[in-house]
Parts: sequence; C-alpha cells; structure tokens
Amino acid sequence: MTTIRTIAFDHDTLRLIDQRKLPHEYEYFTCHTPGEVFFAIKDMVVRGAPAIGVAAAFGVALAAREALDRPAGDFTAHVEEACRLLAAARPTAVNLAWAVERQRRVLYATADLPSPARYERLVAEAQAMLEEDIAINRAIGAIGQGVIPDPANILTHCNTGALATAGYGTALGVIRAAHAAGKRIHVYADETRPRLQGARLTAWELRQEGMPATVIVDSAAASLMRAGRVDIILVGADRIAANGDTANKIGTYMLAVLAKEHHIPFYVVAPTSTIDFNIPSGEHIIIEERDPAEVTDIGGVRVATPGIDVYNPAFDVTPHEYITGIITEKGIIAYPDTKSMAELQGK
Repeated sequence: MTTIRTIAFDHDTLRLIDQRKLPHEYEYFTCHTPGEVFFAIKDMVVRGAPAIGVAAAFGVALAAREALDRPAGDFTAHVEEACRLLAAARPTAVNLAWAVERQRRVLYATADLPSPARYERLVAEAQAMLEEDIAINRAIGAIGQGVIPDPANILTHCNTGALATAGYGTALGVIRAAHAAGKRIHVYADETRPRLQGARLTAWELRQEGMPATVIVDSAAASLMRAGRVDIILVGADRIAANGDTANKIGTYMLAVLAKEHHIPFYVVAPTSTIDFNIPSGEHIIIEERDPAEVTDIGGVRVATPGIDVYNPAFDVTPHEYITGIITEKGIIAYPDTKSMAELQGK
C-alpha cells in the first residue's frame, strides 16, 4: 500500500501535506509556531478530525519550544495560551479539543521539570498520538472490512483516508483493508461540495492505491441507489454524541436518509476519540459555518450571482436511527443508541 505521510515532525519543524493544492501539486506546508499551526487548521491546509488533532498536539509542542528560555511560570502561561488558541481553530471536530487537552495534562504533569525536558515530553506525546492514530486506523480497517461484501460498490463522502488522519484512514481505511484482503470493490466518491474533498482528495488517494473508483456529483447519489448500484455506504465523523448522533461533512445526513429509504447499510467509521460522551445528542454539536466564497467561487472564479446570500455549514448531523453501525477500534456498535454507546465506553 502507498504510504502517505500527512503529518511529520523533525528538527523542530512540523510538515503538513498542503491539501489545498492537491491533486495538482504535492507540497508540504511547514510550521514553526503555534500560530502557523492554527492557520493551517483554520485554512484547511490540514483537515479531517484525527489529522487536525495530531497537528494541534504538535502545535502545543512548538509553543513550548518558543518559551524554552522563559521562567517556569511564563513557560506554562505561554503554552496554555497556545492550547486555547489551537482548540478554537475549528469548533466541530472533537479530536482537536481532545488532543489539546491531552497535551495540557502533560504540561501540568511536568511542572517540576526544566523547560527543555517539558518540551521533549510534549513532542513525545504528540508523536505518540500520531503513531497511535495510525495503529488505531489499521485496527478499524481490520474490523470494518468484514462488513464489506465481495464484490461491492461502495459509496463514500468527503475524504476519510490517510489525508484526514495521521495515516491509513478511517472509512477509506476500511476500504483499503477490504481491497488488500482481495475483495472486488469499486468506490463511488461524492465530489463533496463546496470544497470538493471527494473529487480532489479521495479520488487522488484511490488512484494512489490503484482501486477502481468513480467520482460523482453529490446529487447523483440518489439515482445510483435507486438503480441498485450501491451496496454499502461508509462515511467518517467529526463528532459523535453519547446517543450515536454523528456530525460529519455537510451532505452526510442526506445520504443516510436515502440509504434508509433504499435499504442500504450505512456505516460511520471513527476512532473512539471522536466520541464525545459529554453531550447527550447531536443537538448539542456546534456546526461550523465557513466563508461564503467557498460556495460562490470555484478555483478563485466567481460562479454565483454577485450579492446573493450564502448559507455554508461545513457539517450536518445524522440522527443515530439512520446509522447501521459505528465502526471503531474497539468493535462495531450496531444500531447505536445511548445504551450501546455506554457499553462501548465501558470497554
């Protein structure tokens, strides 16, 4: 399988594949400060819930590097300020806040150590998150590929591959695992308006892997389902509530409703770090709204009528009753609800 290193840290420099430029240009965006990491997350240089969590963790470490020569109190205050900044970069994906909070615990647990040692511990924790994410994604792939029939036409939405994670992928990782197991699969990739992550990123990853794939406009999904050309739908998640309600890229809810109408299995694929047990339902998930230019312009060219109002939510929430199962590294939660989600929490 192709190795795509979405995130790399060496010699005090964070390197991120610049996903704004794919598939035409394969370049790395370098970060030396937490402010640059904040920009990279906000401007979607790096995107995908697991990926932005890992990137933010390294951003916290870079803040520590900036403060190496400061007194202990100033060191802590500076890193704490970076934690608040990075956690606010994007509001919907819970992995971002989860990763920052994990680094915050390291910050205060090392208060008695000299600053260089605290910096090294923060770097080590971020690196551990990166490696854990890849291992978790591979475990999810091994578990999840069992739900994919052979042969199978698979529909997916947005990008849930190596580019959305530290490596390998969530929903696309399950597809990769099925392909590696020799299953005869074909992937339909929704283009995913307005930023076209499916057409630009998922299609690129599928081509890298040599998997048969077809890009479709989002509005073609219903016709494919009605024609019997979709066997299973796999999507990712940015935040999952305690009852299984799931926030994911805008357009996911539409697919779930269509899947139920056409009796097609609909699976959410995510690590358990994406589950927010602090919120009871999807009604409590903050939905990020983004720049209207993402809708009115394509490739920097205006396509919409000047002066028109725009509604541009980045995510929507799929109620748990539309979800066949949530595939995690701890197993599959079939027909998720508050009870089955709580059982997973206890594992």
